[in-house]
Amino acid sequence: MSVTAADMTVQDIMKFESLKKPVLADNGNLLAVEVTPDRGDSRTLIRGTKGKPELSIAGASAPVVSADGRFVAMKLEPSLLAKETSDAKAKKKLKSGMVLVEVASGKEQRFEQVKEFAFDPSGKVLSIWFEPEEDKKDKAEDKTDKAQAQSGSESSAKAEPMSKAEPENKAAKPKIAKEDKGAKLTLLALGSDKRVDFNDVTAYAFDKKGNIAAVVINDIAAKRHQLQSVAIDGLTVNTAYESDSEQLGAVALSADGSAIAFSAGLAETRIEERAYRLGVIRSGSASFATHPQGWSLNQYSTLAFSNDGERLYFGTVPEVSKVLSLKKFTAEADLFDVDTIRDSRGLKLWHGEDSRIKPHEIKTFEKLKKQTLQAVWHLTPGNVVQLATPDLPEVGSIEYGRFVLGQSSEPYLKEITWAGFFSDFYLIDTLSGERHLIARRQASQAEPSISPNGRYGAFFREGKIHLVDVASGNTKVLNASLNVPFADEDHDYPSDAPGYGFGPWLKDESALLVYDKYDIWQFASTGANALKLTDGRKDGISYRVQGLYEDKTAAPATTGANEALLLSGYNERSKADGFYRLDLGKKSVKTLVANDEKLTVLGRAKNAETVVFSRERYDRFPDLYAADLLDVDSARRLTELDAQRKAFGWGKAELVHWTNTDGKKLDGVLIKPAGYESGKRYPVLVYFYRFMSDRLHAFPDMTVTHRPNFAWYANQGYAIFLPDIRFEIGYPGNSSVQALTSGVQKLIDMGIADPKAVGIQGHSWGGYQTAFAITQTNIFAAAVSGAPVGNMTSAYSGIRHGTGLARQFQYETGQSRIGESLMEAPLKYVENSPVFYVDRIKTPMMIMFGDKDDAVPWEQGVEIYLAMRRAGKDVVLLQYEGEPHHLKQYGNKLDYSIRMKEYFDHYLKGAAAPEWLKQGEPYREYSSDEQ
Repeated sequence: MSVTAADMTVQDIMKFESLKKPVLADNGNLLAVEVTPDRGDSRTLIRGTKGKPELSIAGASAPVVSADGRFVAMKLEPSLLAKETSDAKAKKKLKSGMVLVEVASGKEQRFEQVKEFAFDPSGKVLSIWFEPEEDKKDKAEDKTDKAQAQSGSESSAKAEPMSKAEPENKAAKPKIAKEDKGAKLTLLALGSDKRVDFNDVTAYAFDKKGNIAAVVINDIAAKRHQLQSVAIDGLTVNTAYESDSEQLGAVALSADGSAIAFSAGLAETRIEERAYRLGVIRSGSASFATHPQGWSLNQYSTLAFSNDGERLYFGTVPEVSKVLSLKKFTAEADLFDVDTIRDSRGLKLWHGEDSRIKPHEIKTFEKLKKQTLQAVWHLTPGNVVQLATPDLPEVGSIEYGRFVLGQSSEPYLKEITWAGFFSDFYLIDTLSGERHLIARRQASQAEPSISPNGRYGAFFREGKIHLVDVASGNTKVLNASLNVPFADEDHDYPSDAPGYGFGPWLKDESALLVYDKYDIWQFASTGANALKLTDGRKDGISYRVQGLYEDKTAAPATTGANEALLLSGYNERSKADGFYRLDLGKKSVKTLVANDEKLTVLGRAKNAETVVFSRERYDRFPDLYAADLLDVDSARRLTELDAQRKAFGWGKAELVHWTNTDGKKLDGVLIKPAGYESGKRYPVLVYFYRFMSDRLHAFPDMTVTHRPNFAWYANQGYAIFLPDIRFEIGYPGNSSVQALTSGVQKLIDMGIADPKAVGIQGHSWGGYQTAFAITQTNIFAAAVSGAPVGNMTSAYSGIRHGTGLARQFQYETGQSRIGESLMEAPLKYVENSPVFYVDRIKTPMMIMFGDKDDAVPWEQGVEIYLAMRRAGKDVVLLQYEGEPHHLKQYGNKLDYSIRMKEYFDHYLKGAAAPEWLKQGEPYREYSSDEQ
């Protein structure tokens, strides 16, 4: 008995559930994943990777899993109903809670007003940090009671007096800053009722081995500042350090908990001007670092131990910022005082030699204000080495032997405006501070690959793989003798083509794996002949290493010379993924899984070979699977969310090939409508950006958003076409038109597309192409353009308001692909701008913009609208108030989705025009009940 497929509604899309990134226990035995509808409340699924348990926790999100998989903690956000039925004042009072689940029994413990929670690395203790109290009382009177309740030992390191070099602050006591106030923290022993509670906690940390927790307590009013050490086993508490005058700041623990680092500064000094000193407690006693002349710690200084606990990395500043205050009018004479009057000015001075243009300087101000410069304290013998300086501000704490990696974009800041982002990269000797240049004027995102012990650095530039010997400074080109391209073969931007990236180093630093478009190569550090480990170019398969565990606090994962690796392989011809096994020592590749589907590795367990991945097709939800690393063909399915798709007519996706008008071979995805009948012509919706054919096996995004929902349109009788676009530098508009028109003609020739019912929709760069296309061709019956650039001549020197960056680099070296400045090639800017050709338009177009667009100035939409209006063309502009480049407010996303569907239904299917399309909507003011 056949079941009739249901019509999909926008409500069905709202309720459709998707999966967020899963979380694995360190031992690989348990997985937790948040399941979230497009609109509504989340739930969390808990699954054993090798069998039961199977739990679902309603209302729970953002799961974390204990190392042994025995417990899962989740966030409990206020329900959507509670949020939507609360006014602005009430919403501020809605706070999240958390739920702790014992997996074996299903027992739950719930806590309210929780701002943060985490398991210690051993999985024995859960920390629960609560929201601060809104009306905190003066607790000076019960200081004695609290001290007795929280002190676990009389043994503590006593506060040393502040250095004489540090000035006293004799000003009136400032108001206590929000950052100086603490909140309640609970450490809960898992599997028992034992717990320990602390009040006034401003920071805490766990060590990596699961031995110790460090808790920082600050109560300025009561002059009580303590650093408590808590043993994970037994939750016994010792006071490691205390002071009545110093506010304790950041805290960090060595890997085994044998050392505790902390910062401390005078509590009576306002936080913005407070200088901190740096202390370390070992064997029960505290010692303090001696800073190089002219360097201090401030409120933003972070602390991190090296893996062996022998070094402490911390952030410094040349001087602690002073709070600037404007002069005030206090007497009659001030009314005529020039300096006092000028202090009230509202001025931003733009200078031609500024390193950053003013909007970018403003946007980066908060980040730079909080930026500190990395230093390292060698605990034995006790010296401090300043690693970062204002000319080399970005230095990490991940160690490569005795080196750390530094990056500086300072020499190239002015060039950002027109040339893009560049940096110099250095390896910095932590013992001496000596800098070893690895790559100069490298694309900022193209970070070099550093060998495990810092002996070598590798980087890619202009088609060549460079290897730097750090000790000697000598550089050699590894692929000089190979007639194989290692630069991006599909790069169609007016800039140097990047490489395909690096794989792992061998543990002994003898070789590095490098990718070309298809294959994995093993390059020896000695410069010996390279080994091609795969044969993907012959079959059109792009191989990449997968499934290595990555620790964000340590150097990237490495591999042994004879280890077996899991590879993914993307088949350029079928657009499908596969899993393969590569035996490095044998150069042997074995197929494990190769079907018409998309495969995505989503995680690897820290202490096991368990990997979790998704499998999907256009007509199959990306459910989760778990398997041992090299046994993925025997994977176990963990989720069953594909069931929600089966009620609807969904359609099928297939690959289409055609030849462009300039002779280029192109691919695209055709999604046939539900109930497709051969020989029948259908309305077609074209959606595109750049390369789209790799989405052949991708499940559609089941959300209400600024893009058309493919499943919804297919369910409603549309065919959807996703063509690839290949651009010619200097002529992006015409390149797009050629690909679009030839692709649509292919569908017409196939007998699928109704030639009088083809619509087109694009957003941002796709929005620009949409607007340009209808000035050059009449093949489209309707167009919807989201956030398009209409006039490249005015957009060239516009501002990206989200970042404060100028837009010039986008045209000279980036996505807009002109390749020259407006001054050098003004006609190219005109020739590629839709606004100059609106008199040719015969296609109705609806334009959408948020009037707080942070990427494309929304006035670009106004320019097209006004030009089309002046030319008497069929145009509608949707202005969503207060919205950025991508709509955020759900009501606006829903409204746009519905109007877009109504628009296409009218022009492509002959449905009656809605009233707003017939005659527009008059401006109205809306009242609000919010207080």
